[in-house]
Amino acid sequence: MTLVCLLHTVTSLPSVFAGLLPVEVGAVDAVNMVDETLLRDTVEHGLLPRTRRRVADYARFAEESGAAAMLVTCSSIGEAAQEANAEAGIPVYRVDAPMAAEAVREGGRIGILATLAATLRPTGDLLRRRATGPREFRESVCPGAFEALKAGDTERHDTIVAAEARRLAAEVDVLVLAQASMARVVDALPAGKVTVPVLTSPRSGVRQLRPYATT
Repeated sequence: MTLVCLLHTVTSLPSVFAGLLPVEVGAVDAVNMVDETLLRDTVEHGLLPRTRRRVADYARFAEESGAAAMLVTCSSIGEAAQEANAEAGIPVYRVDAPMAAEAVREGGRIGILATLAATLRPTGDLLRRRATGPREFRESVCPGAFEALKAGDTERHDTIVAAEARRLAAEVDVLVLAQASMARVVDALPAGKVTVPVLTSPRSGVRQLRPYATT
């Protein structure tokens, strides 16, 4: 089987993508690398030059390890993934690229929901670059959700995200979830609470690895 590498910035994500790979990609030999400091530094300081260098270093390491491609699963460092793709000898994919392409096809009013400003900006920038005509972007950072999650209060995090998703969805044609962690919250809402398409990155993002699957 072909070896592919996934670079994560949250320890819970390898298990999420492990479940998606067989369904959305097929038979690949997946190796996971986790570096939480990439996200921590980006949240605290923005996308630093050293963070960009380290993502490129991970891409080179993946190549040297025999990987045919690398997927960066964190939207907050998506710009670093793009830069690494230009430098590395293997393709480096940013997880939110397919989601952005789909969002700009869905309608003129696009809502972008995040719990971190560090993720909202790169996702918004990507969507604006992908848009080929007039679009209206409405953005929201769920107030207090990230702090609740850091404190271990998952219930409060979910309540805040659900309420803000309902509010923003009523104003737009499509709702983009800038962070994969919000998808389960919106999926759990009762039918009819969100009546526009809701896009999230893991499922469509991992499909970029399909060309490397063994048939």
